[in-house]
Amino acid sequence: MINNFKKFIKQISPISDIEFEQTVSTFKKQTLNKGDFLVQQGKVCKQIAFINKGILRTFYLNDKAEETTSCFCTENNLTTSYKSFILQQPSTLSLQALEETELLIIDYDNLQKLYSTSIVWQTIGRVVAEREYIIMEKYASVLNNETAKKKYLRLLKEQPSVLQKAKIEDIASYLGITRRTLSRIRQEVSK
Repeated sequence: MINNFKKFIKQISPISDIEFEQTVSTFKKQTLNKGDFLVQQGKVCKQIAFINKGILRTFYLNDKAEETTSCFCTENNLTTSYKSFILQQPSTLSLQALEETELLIIDYDNLQKLYSTSIVWQTIGRVVAEREYIIMEKYASVLNNETAKKKYLRLLKEQPSVLQKAKIEDIASYLGITRRTLSRIRQEVSK
């Protein structure tokens, strides 16, 4: 797990082995069972997580009190309820494990300490924030500008494991389509 995390971090910013070893101890291993929550809507998000193995689904309750999936968080990525984590306010999102998930987590206070003592970790934090913004903007654009079939094909290409592990209604919700439309598209694509 530590080696995967180190590789991930080094792709973001150069960090010496010494500095990595000195700071990685502030991260703790955590395992979520299928159905467990990393973050629950209405509670303050206190940690950010590197996903070593597994998948998390990010969702919120819409105005009809229905779950709306906004993201699938997969291996070798960071995840959290960013707004809640940054502002230390109650989350509008929930993050739930779709399968047993291995995480490496750091809490808010320890991350702030890393930022205050390390230029490298400041850089890592900035780059991660920039990447998250780009991902969110891309998702909004795709959701509003692509056909249902194109959205499905994009998911199939970029996150094929999600199609095997997530419930069909969660996938449909993420794509902004009905379950019926998703079933039709799946049939077309499989021909």
